[in-house]
Amino acid sequence: MNSEDIQKVLILGAGTMGHQIGFLCATHGLEVAVFDISEESLTAAQGKVQKLARRFVKMEKLDQAGAEAAFNRMSFTSNPQRAAKDADIISESVPENPEVKGNIFRQFHELCPEHTLFTTNTSTLVPSMFAEASGRPEKLAALHFHDVAFNNVVDIMPHPGTSPDTVEKLKAFAERTGLIAIVLNRENPGYLFNSMLTEWFRAAQSLAAREVASPRDIDRAWMGVMGVGAGPFGIMDSIGLDTVHSITRFWAEKTEDPRAMENAAFMKTFVDKGELGVKTGKGVYTYPGPEFKHPDFLKGHK
Repeated sequence: MNSEDIQKVLILGAGTMGHQIGFLCATHGLEVAVFDISEESLTAAQGKVQKLARRFVKMEKLDQAGAEAAFNRMSFTSNPQRAAKDADIISESVPENPEVKGNIFRQFHELCPEHTLFTTNTSTLVPSMFAEASGRPEKLAALHFHDVAFNNVVDIMPHPGTSPDTVEKLKAFAERTGLIAIVLNRENPGYLFNSMLTEWFRAAQSLAAREVASPRDIDRAWMGVMGVGAGPFGIMDSIGLDTVHSITRFWAEKTEDPRAMENAAFMKTFVDKGELGVKTGKGVYTYPGPEFKHPDFLKGHK
């Protein structure tokens, strides 16, 4: 199979990134099946895709007809057999847990055609953690997307057992879908950008967890000095505090670092209250119209 033979993309996980990746592929004429075990998540994903389509039209990335055509090329299902049928490539975006990822790849290894390429959109794990569980380690690599409305960069990260042919096919596929492919020479948790971003988050979480300052003032410090529109906690809200907590907890448990444990406990306070950020309407900030977007957020108090 050559990259131009890829006609059907299977998205595993209908969450924050899954629906974005699926829509982006659909805008380039590919058939897309979005799979999730939750019917509620699938319904929500359809609404999110329609919202994303409107954003693409507003940003003049697509016209209305193109946006509608892309949406019509997408299907949403909780039936794994139906999802896997004729899939040429998988993009996995399930929770950041290597056992969970290994299990779902193992399931779809039995259902997908032999030629299907397996990719993971993991943010902080590395594919060697679940390569053997996938059943086809030579066809597995990370293909990591960022916010598709604003970024056209995708990271390709092979593990030691990924075949060079798989890497070349993924690079060609990425370029075919209008993306800049950044190919890593070796595995690195967090790729390039996310490695830097994660360290930034850790520093901000530690300052808040140790009550050096409030999340609000930590954001104000960063925004005021750097002249940017959001600070670390505003960005964490957009990612989802449950996702951030899951990643923080995983590495805290893996490293047994006391400060990482403290950070995970701090992020858990939001998750326990169901305050997950933008997607629930409340996290560190309240949405829509979060405080850090207000003109007076960086103004001094009289």
